[in-house]
Amino acid sequence: MTHRRGLTFWGQWSCALTLATSLLVLLVYWRVGHLTSEYRILIILTVLGSVPIYSVMRVYHKRYGLLAGLGRLLAGWLILLAVLATIAFVTQTSAVYSRQVIIVWAVFGFVVQAASFLPLHYLARLHSRRICNERRSVIIGTCPTAHELAKKLSSPNRALVLGFVAAADDTGPAPSILPLLGHVDAIREIIARLEVRRVYIVLTMAHAATIEALYIDLLDVNVDVVWIPDFGSMVLLNHSISEIERMPAIYLNESLISSHPASLFCKDLFERSLAALAIILLSPLLLLVATAVKLTSAGPVLFKQNRHGCNGEVIKVWKFRSMHVHDDREVRQATRNDNRLTPIGHFLRRSSIDELPQLFNVLSGQMALVGPRPHAVTHNLYYTGKVRAYMARHRLKPGITGLAQITGHRGETETLEKMQLRVAQDLNYINQWSLWLDIKILLKTPFTLFSKNIY
Repeated sequence: MTHRRGLTFWGQWSCALTLATSLLVLLVYWRVGHLTSEYRILIILTVLGSVPIYSVMRVYHKRYGLLAGLGRLLAGWLILLAVLATIAFVTQTSAVYSRQVIIVWAVFGFVVQAASFLPLHYLARLHSRRICNERRSVIIGTCPTAHELAKKLSSPNRALVLGFVAAADDTGPAPSILPLLGHVDAIREIIARLEVRRVYIVLTMAHAATIEALYIDLLDVNVDVVWIPDFGSMVLLNHSISEIERMPAIYLNESLISSHPASLFCKDLFERSLAALAIILLSPLLLLVATAVKLTSAGPVLFKQNRHGCNGEVIKVWKFRSMHVHDDREVRQATRNDNRLTPIGHFLRRSSIDELPQLFNVLSGQMALVGPRPHAVTHNLYYTGKVRAYMARHRLKPGITGLAQITGHRGETETLEKMQLRVAQDLNYINQWSLWLDIKILLKTPFTLFSKNIY
């Protein structure tokens, strides 16, 4: 499926860029008389720059209809032109290009791409529908995972799912989206009667014997057999499917450090550089707050607390001290009108300014800008065993901000249910992690700083 999507992209992209660059060449010969080196460089930059931009914009994805596809094509073309204009401005080479050529090319470049997009998009959708109709499918199993699969496959341009087939001791909920076609004992008759071409086996691990028997039984039947394990009762962490020396391997729990080392290196480099820049720019504020903390209460300016870092390693997290010096061995979170707060402590915590010294933790490599928030070691000892998969959130460097913080799960967690919701968001972050997700979280964080739940 991925290979087919790649062919669709490269086919439509090559047609579109061939027309756009050919138009540029014709305009140059019409206005200038010959193709100079500057225009050759422009063509190369256009071709190279269009690949990542059109890919990110998903210009040729079959999911989108005609108007949506044209809109994404226009957005991708405008972004590409903006990038090219920026490069010309920075390199001070804009004057060497004919304005008339560039303006006409910018307008009609999109027109010729749209002209190629219309028939190719129609043919791609037609081919997708034909493949969809040929891939008549049934799902063996009625568990929640089977229903989720049915919903996803029932979306436009996906497989034509005819219904569910119940397993021998299947105790899942009754089908609701699609009809129940029969029992697994009659699977051969169902396949022949409905001309099924693909069978999805979605059963729990308790049905291992049934899965093996089905596989053997369907070996001599002209159908594709796809096994989708039902791990609904398990908390998966950064799960993936791979091969080890041609042996299938399902990674149920893998850290990002081992699965995405190059991407995490980029994340680390990006965040340390950003932390260093932030420290320089915020140094007047850091000095002002440090002076205010020192003048308004007795004790050190910084509060250094042991917290668990990546893989459970204990690190010292820095914060501006917002409370009077006290014994913090007991599990007690800050609450509204907490009498331990200093005169400026409430403001520091509400505005999250007390977290700024953690930029030095990021610079030293102990923390990240974005990641699960580190809790006190005493808090971790308290919640371990009470909250499901609580310590799994430590498979990544803790962050100054995170997905839980921007989705409203920050501040006091006076109940185990609230902590479970926060942990769920942390695990979602680990499972969905990308550099783009980090950037979105950083951009959204300032809008959550004055949450009413922060004490």
